[in-house]
Amino acid sequence: MQGVVRSFDPGTGEGILVTNDEDRTEFLLASNALEASIFRMLRQGQRVNFDVDASGFATAVRSGAEQDMALPPDIQV
Repeated sequence: MQGVVRSFDPGTGEGILVTNDEDRTEFLLASNALEASIFRMLRQGQRVNFDVDASGFATAVRSGAEQDMALPPDIQV
């Protein structure tokens, strides 16, 4: 899923809301969402790709560039 970061608290690394582009649904960021990610912090308005877990939290946040740039799936950004 692709969305935009609505807010981020760099002090705690938690409390991030990500807004889904398609229907404006907001997802709270899971506490481990940035693990194994290129990101250490996020900025408001930044486009990202993410998954949603069974509890409805945004997980596995990764760069939005691979979809925006139409890179082949085997190339990591």
